[in-house]
Amino acid sequence: MASAGSVPGGALLDLFPSRDAGSFGRRLKRARGARIPVTIVTGFLGAGKTTLVRRFLATAQGAGTAVVVNEFGSVGIDNALLRGSTDQITLLGNGCLCCNTRSDLQIALRGLVAERDQGRVPQFRRILIETSGLADPGPILQTFATDRALGGEFHVEVLLAVVDAAAGLDTLAWSAEARKQVILADRLAVSKCDLVSAQNVEGLVERLRLLNPRAAIHSCVDGNLDPHWLVEADAGAGALRAGFVAESDHSDDISSFVVTDAAPIAWEVFARSMETLIALRGRDLLRVKGFLNVTGCRGPVVVHMVQHLAHPPVELAAWPDGNRATRLVFITRNVPERDVRNLFTAVTALSVADGLHRTAGLD
Repeated sequence: MASAGSVPGGALLDLFPSRDAGSFGRRLKRARGARIPVTIVTGFLGAGKTTLVRRFLATAQGAGTAVVVNEFGSVGIDNALLRGSTDQITLLGNGCLCCNTRSDLQIALRGLVAERDQGRVPQFRRILIETSGLADPGPILQTFATDRALGGEFHVEVLLAVVDAAAGLDTLAWSAEARKQVILADRLAVSKCDLVSAQNVEGLVERLRLLNPRAAIHSCVDGNLDPHWLVEADAGAGALRAGFVAESDHSDDISSFVVTDAAPIAWEVFARSMETLIALRGRDLLRVKGFLNVTGCRGPVVVHMVQHLAHPPVELAAWPDGNRATRLVFITRNVPERDVRNLFTAVTALSVADGLHRTAGLD
């Protein structure tokens, strides 16, 4: 895991850049008429979907976009990060769109249109759905294709899958969900190309071409992708989606839990805890993301980790949703919530003991 911009677990204590932080649906065969275009952005956990969506919303093409965010955890992090980028955002939490919240998606889309028509939300001309990292897009497309009322109001224009250049090959090897996301996509965006060698990127692109020879493949760094790739469908794209499989079972050993704490946390405690967790179970940390209330910081510290890769934390100028509590979402494979909480408790206790030791002049 050596590359520019990547951060080994053992270097977490050196990450803070801020001086103020202290010590550190396919119905394209018929005329579209007045139907609302829908863009679906999918991709496995930690691939960089939210970063890409935020970039898109800041462009001229992204103006007038309503966003529906679906997260696998019970606490929404991505929707809070996006909230300042668009006037209308809806969170579908605690599940994924290919499983128990498909009816919620139907309700949310119809609700957005009704509220727009009633003047209760700002006007929008497009809807963007950011799926959970564990979502199989097939049933989502099936929802648009089989629900006649939904199909009469919306058409899926582009399905874009984001693939992480740093972890993509390994993830594709074991995750059926990741493979389906790639197979069903109209376009593929290879993210984090700056974190790995050109040879690694080429190897991933080769694998993607085998899985989906029809899709155009684009590379991007920090979510910087030509916005046209999210809004303009390729000719004949709809016909290529006729044979998708509506299979939505996830691996039984994948789970999600949230660690919360209203009290500020010392960065050193968090960093040491995560260094240990990454060293012991990095491969099984599919995604760790959230807001930290770090001692000495005015705004929240946003952290993102994918397996052994820890991205540099960013201190925001202000809390996006008024809730100043630490909210850390873990999506893991066979890593019990109890063990993670016990690790944080132990490191906190040892840190306090070390502070007392130093105060007593026993060094």
